[in-house]
Amino acid sequence: MTNTELKDIFDGFDPAEHEAEARERWGETDAYRQSTARTGRYTKADWEAVKAEMNAIYARYVSLMAAGTPPDSAEAQAVAADHRAHISARYYVASPEMMRGLAQMWMADERFTRNIDRAGEGLAAYSSAAVLAWAEEQ
Repeated sequence: MTNTELKDIFDGFDPAEHEAEARERWGETDAYRQSTARTGRYTKADWEAVKAEMNAIYARYVSLMAAGTPPDSAEAQAVAADHRAHISARYYVASPEMMRGLAQMWMADERFTRNIDRAGEGLAAYSSAAVLAWAEEQ
């Protein structure tokens, strides 16, 4: 797939703009190698499925937020577990510790916060808290 096709699928997000930083930060890790190997084989249909799966996870979090369900609830932790399963199936096997690091990064790096919050205001904080609660229980 071309970067243009990926940008079209992901509403203008261009992963190539972040590749050098990702390689510098995580390039020596098994997770990076596993993710690169998996995603390098993805077709347009695969990427569309990845996006649809993530949108469904985000929609579940947003629904829980709208209902006032605490992020440390069993319901939110179930979504966090599915979030982890999505990452593990599509990118790399994500341990609870890795999920904890991701959840912290979603809040520490405003680029992640801003991107996640496009699906719902406050979603980055809510999903981060849900994943942290899930990871704590593992």
